[in-house]
Amino acid sequence: MDKSLWDLAIEQNEIKKDENFSSEESTVIVMGSKSSGKTSIILRFLDRDEPPKPTVALEYTFGRRSKGHNIVSDLWYSVTCEAILKCISDVLLQQTTLILVLDLATPTELWNTMETLLQVARSRLNEAIKEAKATDPQIENKLRKQTWERIGEEHPDKNLMNPFLIPLAIVGSKYDIFQDFDSDKRKTICKTLRFLAHIHGASLQFFSTKQEQLVSRMKGVLSFYLFDTTVSKTIQVDHNKPIFVSAGQDALQQIGTPPLNDGDVGKVQARNPMELWKMAYTSHFPQTYVNNPSTVDDPAKDPQFAEPAIDTLRAQKQEELERYRKLAERRSKGTYDNDYVAA
Repeated sequence: MDKSLWDLAIEQNEIKKDENFSSEESTVIVMGSKSSGKTSIILRFLDRDEPPKPTVALEYTFGRRSKGHNIVSDLWYSVTCEAILKCISDVLLQQTTLILVLDLATPTELWNTMETLLQVARSRLNEAIKEAKATDPQIENKLRKQTWERIGEEHPDKNLMNPFLIPLAIVGSKYDIFQDFDSDKRKTICKTLRFLAHIHGASLQFFSTKQEQLVSRMKGVLSFYLFDTTVSKTIQVDHNKPIFVSAGQDALQQIGTPPLNDGDVGKVQARNPMELWKMAYTSHFPQTYVNNPSTVDDPAKDPQFAEPAIDTLRAQKQEELERYRKLAERRSKGTYDNDYVAA
């Protein structure tokens, strides 16, 4: 019989009573539009040989790595803005990483997806920081210090950047399709993504399930965020090859100017660099709203899909998730009697 989240929490608590046992925990939240490749990334990382299923609102899995002590990592992946708000917890800010998956095969949705999800995530992050100040008044300063240590305190673009205060990685998926695009289109998309990643203090890499080198690189990056392993410092910014740039390794001077059409030069009025790049990008790729996360509703709340048995199980999972939150809060306050480790 499958064990519930609560059963596993109790089981792991018993294990931790062993005086020789120590553990760490981290959380990665993977967000993106429908069919962008979120589940595929996680399945390949966990070496699960199974076809990916569509993400329904919010999904959860975990990974474990033992090396002298136990490291357990939570993996949440979401397709809705509402779900993202639930995932970013004020009690685990220093152990949380965001991964934004953007579908390179649909450039006409890319900017809207990025803009919507990052706005929601930043708003929730700011709220979580305010909540965390109740128990740790210095939490914002700690996060800011860690952020600039990642990017580089002396980075020449520091005054022009607005980085997330927790690690952010942007992944361009379906590179196998993207690589067949016209060269000018690829160059425009690559330059734009490099700008977006850099300005937000994020890393950037391209991914495809059909290219093992990119799968291996993705595994390495996820392992870095989840288990604090080492990560490659290789830089690749050639638009004819899969992009790979760690946070802080790029520069606005190297990225270059926004890809404005010749007819738009001198006519565009923008209040800041972000607006200028948006105008430039959308002039090449007018945006549609087919899979915009802001319009994706939670199907579990749709009455036409009501199923008493399923709804009962879902209510149980919601209660277990609430228990997890309370356990996390107790852990942050130094109370470990019923500590949660994995589910």
